Order: sequence, then C-alpha cells, then structure tokens
Amino acid sequence: MAYGNGSSAEGKEKSVLELARDGEEPPHSYVCSEEDRPLDASSPTSPIPHVDLQLLFSSGPSKESEMEKLRSTLDSWGFFQAINHGISSSLLEKVISVGREFFHLSKEERQKFSKRAYGKEEDGLETIPQNGPQDQILDWNDQLYLQVIPEDARKLDDWPENPNSFRDILHEYTMEINDVIHLVLRAMANLVGLEEDYFVRQFGDKATAHARFNYYPPCSRPDLVLGIKSHSDGSGITILLPDPGVDGFEVLKDNQWFRIHPIRHALLINVGDQIEIMSNGIFKSPVHRAVTNLEKERISLAMFLAAEVDKEIGPANSLVNTSRPRLYKNIKVKDYLDMFLLNFLEGKRSIDFVKV
Repeated sequence: MAYGNGSSAEGKEKSVLELARDGEEPPHSYVCSEEDRPLDASSPTSPIPHVDLQLLFSSGPSKESEMEKLRSTLDSWGFFQAINHGISSSLLEKVISVGREFFHLSKEERQKFSKRAYGKEEDGLETIPQNGPQDQILDWNDQLYLQVIPEDARKLDDWPENPNSFRDILHEYTMEINDVIHLVLRAMANLVGLEEDYFVRQFGDKATAHARFNYYPPCSRPDLVLGIKSHSDGSGITILLPDPGVDGFEVLKDNQWFRIHPIRHALLINVGDQIEIMSNGIFKSPVHRAVTNLEKERISLAMFLAAEVDKEIGPANSLVNTSRPRLYKNIKVKDYLDMFLLNFLEGKRSIDFVKV
C-alpha cells in the first residue's frame, strides 16, 4: 500500500527534501484545509500504554495482567507500544541511522531507486508522483518503499547499495520483525477466543510485508502542512519504528487528536483494516497521521503485513452471532488494496466500503 505525495502542477518538480533544503515555503498544494490542519503546541500528548511481549506468553498472574493490558489498549487506542520484543537496541538504532543516511545522499544517488510508476505495488523511492487526484493535498514526506516478505519476492535491484550496509541491516530487521508479528497475531487470536494460529493462517504462507522508510524534512509551516494525512492502514498489522529524537505521530481517539510520545526502543504496533475485518470489528483499525516540525527532520520505518493477495478475507465465523452480527463483507485482498490506494488519495477510508 504505497502512500504517495499525490499529484499537483504546483510543487511537483521538487521533492519535499529539496523544497526544505532550498528554504522554500510549502507550495499551496501542500496546505491543508482548515479543519484538517495540525494541532497547536498546547494539544495533548499521550504515552500510549506499553505491553511486554514476553509476558504475553509466560504463565500465571503476569500473563493474565499483560493480556488484559493488551486488550484494554487495543480497545481504547488500536495501538500499543511493544517492549521486551527481542530486537536489540543496537539494531533498531542502525535501522534509523541507515535510513537517514539514504535520504542524505545526493539527489542523483537517491533517484537511482525512484519508482517507475506511481500507484503500483512497486519498490523504490517515491518523491515526485505522476498521477492522482489533481486537487489532492500533498504530504510533506519522501518515502522509500520495498517489499521484504516473502524473501524470494524481493526486488533486490531496487534495494539501495548505498549506504553499503543498507541491505544487510534491513534484512536482519525484517527477520526479527517477522517473529514479532507472529507473536502479536497469536496473542490477538487468544484475546478473542480463536485458535492461536487463526490470524497467522488467514494471512497465508505467502503473506506479504513491505517496509516503508518515511523521511520528513523540516517544514517552515508546520501549522499548515501534514507529514501524512489522516488514514487507517490497509494492512493487517503495522509495526512502526519511530525516530527516537522527534515526536510527530498523532492518533485520533474519541474525536480528538493526541500526539504520541514513543518509548525509546519500543515498537509502535497497530491494527490494520484487514484484522478489523477478520475480527468482525472487535479490533479497530485506528485513524492516525504524521505532523511536521519547524526545525528538526524525522525518519521512521513502517512495516506493513498483508494477507496473500489472492486470498478472500472476511469475519471469522465464530465471531459472528446474534449479539454481534456480521459487520463486513468478504473481499479479495488484492481488490481491497487496489481500493485502498485510491481512497487514501481521496481522503476516504476503504473499510467503510466493505461494511454490511
């Protein structure tokens, strides 16, 4: 699910990195409507609760307490911060560092990995989209989008060779994250009384995962411009590795935006639309967005897991009953992802179109 900057005749020739380096004001095509503009400095900041992943599969009172914390956090936020996830802090720091190095390369070096066509499931750097709604408000970010799972589906020619450690670091991180994803999916199945491997099986042996490095350069008008517009994820589950040095992530809860302060070396994990459908709405895919910063750049890495593209997904039969009727239709994953991209560009939620 490639989130692009959209398209506009104004500001189309330059990436946001170039606009920021040249000290230019954001073109009008980046300016949000008044109702969508970012929060002011007095807006509430919230530390989303953390969950100890190892305790979820321990025994005794500690497990029960942590499972209840996970249930409560997903019910209230749709997000949680995962600690004790088994990935070393040194690897997490390398991932952010190597991503930052890539976006600090020269324009010529970065553009070796530009996408060939916007709006396709293609790997590469996305900075200057070529089509999309002409009146779309653009997002203040550049992105590097790469398929990482299945391993044999990777297009390594599209993976940067500079920095020279990029490929090895992303590969190592992907293997570690895959273990985290399966751990979380099993815990979520347990929460709703499904067989522990239910969600894992629904995603299938050929489930796909894409890594998206997001680069947000400083923006002279953070009061008018968003890093990524509000949306929910079309994936099944998303794991975000945030920049430890700069806040910029916001979640919509109870019709109010909250700015999230991440725990250092924690992973920010959220439910995606596909799990909301599979769980018959028990787990909600939260609406979130990214904001910009006047003085500091920010980088993050989002890992999106989606079910096999040829699979049909729908609510689990055991989660449909008289007290909780079916909320969503069945839909092919490929059809959902195709619909998701177009709806994202138009500021709509795709999950609204598959409700019964």
